[in-house]
Amino acid sequence: MPGRPHLRPALGLALAALLASLLSACGNGAVEIDRFKVTAAGHESCQALLDALPTRVADQHRRRTSGSTFGAAWGSKPIVLRCGVGKPADYDKFSGCQTANGVDWFVPDAIMEDQDADVVMTTIGRSPAVEVRVPSSYRPATAPMVDLAKAIKAHTREISPCS
Repeated sequence: MPGRPHLRPALGLALAALLASLLSACGNGAVEIDRFKVTAAGHESCQALLDALPTRVADQHRRRTSGSTFGAAWGSKPIVLRCGVGKPADYDKFSGCQTANGVDWFVPDAIMEDQDADVVMTTIGRSPAVEVRVPSSYRPATAPMVDLAKAIKAHTREISPCS
């Protein structure tokens, strides 16, 4: 019909934009990992670890990341790994550890007791140290511990086992 504007291309673009925003809200965009300082000695080991990480953790697909180059993520509610972190502030020589497939992890007691809390676990007795944040919806956090153990053992050095 002459003089009638063509609405189909505009409608198509609007629908495409809406779909893109919905998909990014569902967790398909890059996961932002805060930048943090990694020692020069940790750079090589962390890069090797990141290159060796599995494509799936806790049955979740690996995601793109932005921000720190020493991190990785999996899942729509992302499980986030950071390599080269410091020892947790609430860890001391009397703290207990969880061991999975030969890797010792520190999980604060308060997180262990609160089943609705996200889990923040850090390797203990390994260099460089690795921190993994696991959303509460993936609890218990044993699947990420097991899935990551092979790469962590291969690319971090055991200094001392947790006692």
